[in-house]
Amino acid sequence: MNDERFKAACDAVIGAERERNGIGTLGEKTLHAVLKRYYEPHECNHEVRLGSYIADIVGENGVIEIQTRQFGNLLKKLECFLEFCSVTVVYPIAGIKYLSWIDTETGEVTSRRKSPKKGNIYDALPELYRIKYTLDNPNMHLRLCILELEETRYLNGWSRDKKRGSSRCDRIPVRMIEEVCIDSPQDHRMFIPEGLPEEYTSRDLSKAAKIPLDRAQTALNLLTYLGLTEKIGKKGKLILYKTVI
Repeated sequence: MNDERFKAACDAVIGAERERNGIGTLGEKTLHAVLKRYYEPHECNHEVRLGSYIADIVGENGVIEIQTRQFGNLLKKLECFLEFCSVTVVYPIAGIKYLSWIDTETGEVTSRRKSPKKGNIYDALPELYRIKYTLDNPNMHLRLCILELEETRYLNGWSRDKKRGSSRCDRIPVRMIEEVCIDSPQDHRMFIPEGLPEEYTSRDLSKAAKIPLDRAQTALNLLTYLGLTEKIGKKGKLILYKTVI
């Protein structure tokens, strides 16, 4: 993680967008653009064609793909690139988020408020599940970027206050809190929290990691595929696991 380089990337992208469009009307892909510049400051290495696909970045470290959501759409491209080069997938997570709302009728932007939700590495699990069969490829690398973000949303939802079901305008990165590197299947052990008994269920993992049960089940699905946990029986209706040493 390089704080100075991240700040420079933010200044270059966000400053240019605000100069063109004004506050509250930034492009929808600001976060993607900042991360792309952070991981590769030289724009000549951006948007490079490799075979039938366009890679976000191609440089001395291979291919880098910035993916903010919908990893399933990335799968075919990944499978192609992984055959011949190193591939790093970057996924941003909102560790700290400030929310502002835009009135779609007046254009007025509310003052920002801090969201009570705090993102962590477990937020990546649903997306990683979609590319599960690439995670044990030796050419595969992941970067989970825990960020402080400012998010703006349109007041166009279906609830009375128009917030539920609303659409996002933009996410603007403020700083990088942490960059989590996963460079081998063994690195996925970070999803096994401390405090688990020797034999445990998804409910035990859910409690230890303080995550929803379905997310714990996704974690164990991935960890078992990678050979880091194994099924050893059942405890009631739940599958019993142990960590592979």
